[in-house]
Amino acid sequence: MECVDRQGVYLKSLSKRYTFLAILLILLLLSMLYFITLGPANISIAEVYGVLLKKIGLSNKEYSGFIEGVILQLRMPRVLLAVITGLALGSSGVVMQSLLNNPLASPYTLGVSSGSAFGAGLSIVLGGVIFGGKFAKYGSWTIIFGAFLMGLLTILLINAIASMKGGSASVLILSGVALSYLFSAGVSLLKYLTDHEQLRELTVWLMGGLYRAEWIDIIILTPIVLLGVLVLYKFAWDINTLNAGEEVAKNLGINVEKLRRNGCVITAFLTSSVIAFTGIIGFIGLIAPHICRMVIGNDNRFLIISSGLLGAIILLAADTVARIIINPAELPVGIITSICGVPFFLYLVIKKRRSYWK
Repeated sequence: MECVDRQGVYLKSLSKRYTFLAILLILLLLSMLYFITLGPANISIAEVYGVLLKKIGLSNKEYSGFIEGVILQLRMPRVLLAVITGLALGSSGVVMQSLLNNPLASPYTLGVSSGSAFGAGLSIVLGGVIFGGKFAKYGSWTIIFGAFLMGLLTILLINAIASMKGGSASVLILSGVALSYLFSAGVSLLKYLTDHEQLRELTVWLMGGLYRAEWIDIIILTPIVLLGVLVLYKFAWDINTLNAGEEVAKNLGINVEKLRRNGCVITAFLTSSVIAFTGIIGFIGLIAPHICRMVIGNDNRFLIISSGLLGAIILLAADTVARIIINPAELPVGIITSICGVPFFLYLVIKKRRSYWK
């Protein structure tokens, strides 16, 4: 009888988690259609739906070039970039928190954001010197490459340090914090040495934004993010075992140090990939995982996907607010996520919500 009861509880919990995933997916799709309609140009959901159907060859209805241009060239790439970025940050955040056993960890704990910021700053400051007049044409791609390269170098450096010291969670965190301070000092030095125009461009990039979204960004990031999330999902069972304790995981044959290093490398790689295109966008990887834990518990098989979906919804909503709140101008989305994220972060610190980790 007891076994039947346990099975019933498990099946009920499983049903709840699948339902939550379905709700998040439906909410994300509806949010994408709705947020495309918002902006200075008045566009209805029916027009968005019709233009998309025409684009894939399922409708012959004609729309004005203006409406098609706004939907397909301006808003659709931006919405998709928000979804891809939120998916990467949300799923990376939940894995980071589980691997490091730290409820306040996020994709930026390992210093990847600071490393990427320093790389972007170097590209902005030195790009004109190295590339001359061509920098005006290829400047945005130079910044993206510089940010990604320094983010990747940060990952490799932290991984090397952790390998020498056994790959423990504390070594990874402390190494990330140390490098974060180092790169932040480098960014401050660049700000001090640059002229007004370069300083403004660097400051805007550091605040994060999706206003430069193009289809080429989506083409590059989509396979990277989907593959990265799938790899993280493959770690889900091992991460669940690790959450029961390092000794338990080791007794079951899991190489804890290798799991922790590989997981952190993948999450940092995902983070550096998306922020190279968007700039620094904080707190998505902190907020989404905790909300999902409150609803469905600690099973990483569901947490990784649900946190990614919720991260996409949160970032999509934040970016929409950022671009319409002071219309026709817009705020960097990093400001909106920080305004919402800081109170949530302080709530976690004050309340010490460790019950979600037991």
